[in-house]
Amino acid sequence: MPKMKSNRGAAKRFRATATGFKCRSAGRRHNTGKLATKRKRHLRTTCRIGKSDELSIARMLLQC
Repeated sequence: MPKMKSNRGAAKRFRATATGFKCRSAGRRHNTGKLATKRKRHLRTTCRIGKSDELSIARMLLQC
């Protein structure tokens, strides 16, 4: 039987923690010169994934 493959796009975006999943905030790739310093500072932090999305992310990362 072939190996199970994880969704590579999801693997690059999400990380598993002890209590769920985390991801980076969107909007930090380019054109950040026009953003306010406060906005860039708040985008630096990681965000938690909601409970309703955890099952689908776990399936994509094969941790179910």
